[in-house]
Amino acid sequence: MSGHGLLGVPDAGAFLARLTRLDPAAPVRLRSAAGRTALWARLPWDVLVTREVAGPGPGDATVAAGELLAVLAAAGDTLPQRRDVMWRWPLPPPASQAVESVAGSELERLASAAAGTLREIAGGGMAGRAVGQRAVRDALLDHVALVVTPEDGTPVQVSQRLVQAVARMGFLGPRGADAPEARVRVAGSWVGISAPYGVAWRQSVHKLTVTPMSSHPKG
Repeated sequence: MSGHGLLGVPDAGAFLARLTRLDPAAPVRLRSAAGRTALWARLPWDVLVTREVAGPGPGDATVAAGELLAVLAAAGDTLPQRRDVMWRWPLPPPASQAVESVAGSELERLASAAAGTLREIAGGGMAGRAVGQRAVRDALLDHVALVVTPEDGTPVQVSQRLVQAVARMGFLGPRGADAPEARVRVAGSWVGISAPYGVAWRQSVHKLTVTPMSSHPKG
């Protein structure tokens, strides 16, 4: 059995712990290059998240996030059973362009406001009428939280889905601390938020391509 090759165990563990709280059955894809390994995962609201950690890694492998977290918690060095067929999503291109910087405190404010709205409506409905929580959640996630304009003048819309991803994955750092700036980035049809502890990406088209494969897609 091969090893996982991760040296940045605390960083990887923090990523996996957040991920498994949001989706206990989530797969995580490890992709290695130049002595570092990027952990990739898909959140339940159609956003890809990634964090790069130290270590040569296993090359390119998908495993169950919960199983890898258990190995790291036990100070183990083996790679859990490979589950490459579980990864069905394309990744954004490696080259991206920074569009604009956004204060981390502003992203935290946007994330907290949306969460507060969801709690309020779930508890009392909307204008006195009962509303399905999932419908409200989806509407809030689809809301355009930010619009930034790059030098070429084409506006870039940043959905609440991305804001929630960087907030709930802990990419902005400890809550209550002075959150460093994050950057809105674009890569082809993808829009992302690059925060101090990770990056969230979403295709600007409505739907991600879902294609079961026996091996990883290229890219």
